[in-house]
Amino acid sequence: MMNGRHVILTSVSSLRHSVISVCVAVFRKNEIVVKRHLKWLCCECGATTLEFALSAVVLLSIVLGVMETSLALYSFDLVCDAAREGARYAMVRGNTCMLSGASCTATTTQIQTYVRSLGFPGINVQSMTVSATYSGFPSGTTCTPNANCANPGNLVTVKVVYPFAYNIPFAPSKTLQLSSTSAMVISQ
Repeated sequence: MMNGRHVILTSVSSLRHSVISVCVAVFRKNEIVVKRHLKWLCCECGATTLEFALSAVVLLSIVLGVMETSLALYSFDLVCDAAREGARYAMVRGNTCMLSGASCTATTTQIQTYVRSLGFPGINVQSMTVSATYSGFPSGTTCTPNANCANPGNLVTVKVVYPFAYNIPFAPSKTLQLSSTSAMVISQ
């Protein structure tokens, strides 16, 4: 008794032999044409090129995906650094800050302008959003002596948000909102 697999293999094998015998019978008069036709049936010409093309697409997609992920991590590191620099800028420019007899208190707009002027390479600083908030320190205490809380001993918190376009080949594009927050105690 023959199993199904043996019958299929026998059928494929006899199909191949019948195609070859038909080709030989039709082209018997012209031997060159028969040899070329039989060579085409058994030839693997171009298989390596096709395998390379398919493998290269997968490999390049992986390489470009790793590069795009590295760029996202680099941008996140710059956003973290921008938040820290903004908090440092604000902590030394509280309500009691005086420079050559003039007040040098930093506003949210000045902090945003300073952070954007740092010139981080590889990111669009105009799409970066910077916000600064003042609160009492330690957490939960009220701000003294005035309402804006930019006094020494209180807390300044700077938050930076940057939209990063994350594009990986053969995957839908996303915009990641990279954000970082840094808080420091105002010293002046």
